[in-house]
Amino acid sequence: MRFFIKKEIMRITLLLLLVVSNLAAQKTPEIFQPGLISNGGVFGFTLSPDGKEAFWVQSNGGRDTLIIMHSMNVKGKWQQPTPASFSGNAGVWKDIDPVFSPDGKTILFQSNRPVEGKPDRTFFDIWISKREKNGWSKAIHLGNVINTDASESFASMTKSGNIYFMKDNPDGKGSSDIWVSKFENNQYKDAVNLGAPVNTTFRESNPFVSPNEDYIIYFSSDSTGLGDVDLFISFKHGDQWSKPKSLGSPINGKLGEFCPFYHERQKKLYFCRTVTHANGRRTEDIFVVDFDPAIFRN
Repeated sequence: MRFFIKKEIMRITLLLLLVVSNLAAQKTPEIFQPGLISNGGVFGFTLSPDGKEAFWVQSNGGRDTLIIMHSMNVKGKWQQPTPASFSGNAGVWKDIDPVFSPDGKTILFQSNRPVEGKPDRTFFDIWISKREKNGWSKAIHLGNVINTDASESFASMTKSGNIYFMKDNPDGKGSSDIWVSKFENNQYKDAVNLGAPVNTTFRESNPFVSPNEDYIIYFSSDSTGLGDVDLFISFKHGDQWSKPKSLGSPINGKLGEFCPFYHERQKKLYFCRTVTHANGRRTEDIFVVDFDPAIFRN
């Protein structure tokens, strides 16, 4: 009996050492395309499945002007950014948080532009643009079931069409929570709060959901974190989500980490870091790092 107990202890110890070793081996994140894309005033980066097309938000270090930008990678070189065809109305409305769908045929984003039949709506709603033969379609509102008079932001989609996003928590237990709207019978259903353990009394937002809906990476203002907000991961087992784990250092740090996007083909995590200065302006850039979600699974 003692032999088997010792053997099990050794097995667990080896597994723990392997996990610690993998975490320790994580590379240091690097600024993505400094000067061309990352310029001290950008966030919300997303990349097409083939790695040749990118969208992100130009913030200019504030939240007064928010435009979605676009660039193509031609023969390994990123081209000069231009405003996305479905964005760019600076000073009229704000567009944020573009995310590619798993098949690369849809861009999800949020905008506070006018909504037909909702003249009093001023917060962000979820919109999409669809890939067409000669570019991207005009912005399409996703309707008033998934969208409400509350502010919905940072939406990401699974292969089945389910959409995960952030919305203010109406019960007041947290300033924002992660919600999901199921896509059934070709329409979106009323959103459901993911609940504990993902959502807490802290602030949770920016959920990137994997194409197969088996994990989410998001930020939380959990006071045990390294900075103002840190990135966490949770795995889905059946209908339940696992206890979230911090992505730890060197991904998380003293600055705020947000807007995660994982590119499965590249096996790279893209995310943003921001710091707010005394004058209220921010310095924020896009970072990229080699990443394997599996090392956090057990």
